[in-house]
Amino acid sequence: MTHRIPHVALGLALAAIVPLLACQKADRPSVVKLDYATYNPVGLLLKDKGFLERELDKDGIKVEWVKSLGSNKSLELLNSKSVDFGSTAGAAALIARSNGNPIRSIYVYSKPEWTALVTTPGSGIQRIEDLKGKKVAVTRGTDPFVFLVRSLASVGLSDKDVEIVPLQHPDGKTALERGDVAAWSGLDPLMATSEVEKGSKLFFRSPDWNTYGVLNVRDEFAQKYPSIVDRVLLAYEQARKYAIEHPDELKAALAKEAHLSDPVAVVVIGRTDITSGSIGEKQAAAILAAGDVLKRSGVVKPDVDVAAVVNSLVDVSFSARLPK
Repeated sequence: MTHRIPHVALGLALAAIVPLLACQKADRPSVVKLDYATYNPVGLLLKDKGFLERELDKDGIKVEWVKSLGSNKSLELLNSKSVDFGSTAGAAALIARSNGNPIRSIYVYSKPEWTALVTTPGSGIQRIEDLKGKKVAVTRGTDPFVFLVRSLASVGLSDKDVEIVPLQHPDGKTALERGDVAAWSGLDPLMATSEVEKGSKLFFRSPDWNTYGVLNVRDEFAQKYPSIVDRVLLAYEQARKYAIEHPDELKAALAKEAHLSDPVAVVVIGRTDITSGSIGEKQAAAILAAGDVLKRSGVVKPDVDVAAVVNSLVDVSFSARLPK
């Protein structure tokens, strides 16, 4: 369990570091744009508490928040420069980077078990092999998609052996509950909602196949405003440590944004590990393992050097400067 750090101490640490990170007006943006998403509860708490707004207001920098419905949407926002920072699954960031999206993964907002294979009671589906020839809903380019591909590969199947129904996460949940698909590669908190309120069954789980929740920054932004990136991560750390000290506020922020009942929010938070924000070898190894499976399955192009992509994606320099 992470050692608790008093909120006052966090504020003092932030105040002590900020002068070192101050930049000239010409070297700072007028606005910093971040995504927020129900799969990133720490980001929701950061938005609600206003830590970053108070920090950047010292230099007249505004903060804008843009909602993301999934890793694929966050990556689209990053690629179009609609946001500077976007939260995704590690494997989704790898796919994007391998396809030329110029991003770096610089921080871990959670180590979640946020995806599993889900079906309805009475469907008759009990194992991965039962999916052969069946309709499966999933959002392409996200951790649930990676999880589905890895699950199928583990029993000698591929995504060609099932009928993929490409839907955004909320629509996938609806399709499952209506019986339009036999299974859904789900994403919390939608998955937990279906589990608690509709009795949906998580028939295949593998927590270690869930790649980390990572915060990505646009390469261009990181190169131009490195001190601003440092300050964004300091605010994220403040929110993460505050969340550990105030779990009820973290749960409330999630329940409010995702419109969850208390029992559902409890399930989601219970599957979300926020004990460390540092990114490094563990995250790189998890992303690499997912990338190797994706390459064998044809999701990542055969000529891609997965290890080289991971090396260019995972940037430890920013989180290494965070106070311990």
